[in-house]
Amino acid sequence: MIRANKTLLAFSGAALLLVTACTDPNQVGGGTDSNQKAKQGAIIGGIIGAGTGAVVSDSKGKGAVLGGVIGALGGAAIGSALDRQEAELRQQLNDDVRIVNTGDRLILTMPQDILFAVDSFAVTQTLRSDLFRVAQSLQRYPDTTVQVVGHTDSTGAASYNQQLSERRASAVANVLMEGGVPGWRIRAIGRGEDQPVASNLTPEGRALNRRVEIVILPN
Repeated sequence: MIRANKTLLAFSGAALLLVTACTDPNQVGGGTDSNQKAKQGAIIGGIIGAGTGAVVSDSKGKGAVLGGVIGALGGAAIGSALDRQEAELRQQLNDDVRIVNTGDRLILTMPQDILFAVDSFAVTQTLRSDLFRVAQSLQRYPDTTVQVVGHTDSTGAASYNQQLSERRASAVANVLMEGGVPGWRIRAIGRGEDQPVASNLTPEGRALNRRVEIVILPN
C-alpha cells in the first residue's frame, strides 16, 4: 500500500508537469490548435490510467504500464472527439454563442438577452434554430451527457432569480429534447445569481451574467 501511494503521488506530479508543458499559456478557449486538446486528453488519461494500474500492479509495475496505455488511448479519443465537435459547432452556430473547449468538456454560452424576450421563458426563434443544430450535433456524438445551466444577474430578489434560472434552463433543455436528444442525457440546473462572470454593478456586466450554458461532458 505504501508503494502504491508513492506511485500515485509520483504520477500526480508528473501529470501536472506534462499538462503544463503541453499547454501554451497564450492560447485561450477556441484559440488552441486542432490537436492540442487531444494531446492533453491523452496525457491526462495516460497518467490517470497509469496511477490506477499502479495500485493493482505486481512488483514489476506491469499494471501501471497497461493502465497508462489504456488511459492514454481513451483520453486521446475523448480529446479528438471534442475537437471535432467544437469545430463543427463553430461553423454552424450564431456568432453570439461562445464556445470553450477545456479539454474534458465543451461549454456553449448563450446570452439570455438573445435567448428570451423580457419576462419570457419562450426561446426566441433565431436561437431555437441554433439549439436544434446543437441537438443534431449531440446526436452525432452520442457518448456524452449535457448540463443546461441557467444564470441571472443580481437584480431583484434572489429567490425570483433562482426560479427564473431554473425555468429558462428547462426551456432550453426542452428545445434540445424537441430536437431529438433523449431526456436522460440532459440535466437542467438553475444557479440563479450565485455564479457571476462579471460585475453586477454595470449594465454590461449584468448582461454577461444573464446567460445559459450548455455543458457537453464525455461519458
